[in-house]
Amino acid sequence: MEGVPLDEDAAWRAIVAGYGEEPADPPGAKPFKAVEDLALLETETNGPAGGPATKDPAGGSGDDKGDKPLGSSVSFAPGVGGPRDYTTPEPAESDFDADDEGHFVPPEPPPLPEADVTAKFAWLAVLGGPLLILLAVLLGWQMTWWLTTLGIGGFLGGFATLVVRMGGGDDEEDDDPGRGAVV
Repeated sequence: MEGVPLDEDAAWRAIVAGYGEEPADPPGAKPFKAVEDLALLETETNGPAGGPATKDPAGGSGDDKGDKPLGSSVSFAPGVGGPRDYTTPEPAESDFDADDEGHFVPPEPPPLPEADVTAKFAWLAVLGGPLLILLAVLLGWQMTWWLTTLGIGGFLGGFATLVVRMGGGDDEEDDDPGRGAVV
């Protein structure tokens, strides 16, 4: 790096001398509003670049040429409302013409198939076994051999029954497991 040598001591003295002072705002900038004034309408706007700020009681600039600085954005104060506060109106029946089909109402689903007695007892054992052991622990019952066998054995037996009964169905084409694309 050639050129003027940097005087570090002078730079540090300038930093220390300016400590605690707020730097001046750039020309044409507005100060931030207080939190209490955010909900009020803004009457002062930035003027054209390099020019003074103008005041308009309607809230716009005096000449309305669109001299907003690039990168400006709209901010919404709390409680004033914003883009997420917009709700769309519900459509009325008069909004649909002859080509519209109206609202789709799905058909009532078919009832669930009745479970057989074996499946009901298997579910009772899977859920009831651990529940019985939990109840015995919470109520402070003595863990006898029959209580432990009934809880753990019921769970394991019911689970095994449900797994065995799942079955893969009556699939006679076991020799071709992939079947490929079906057209």
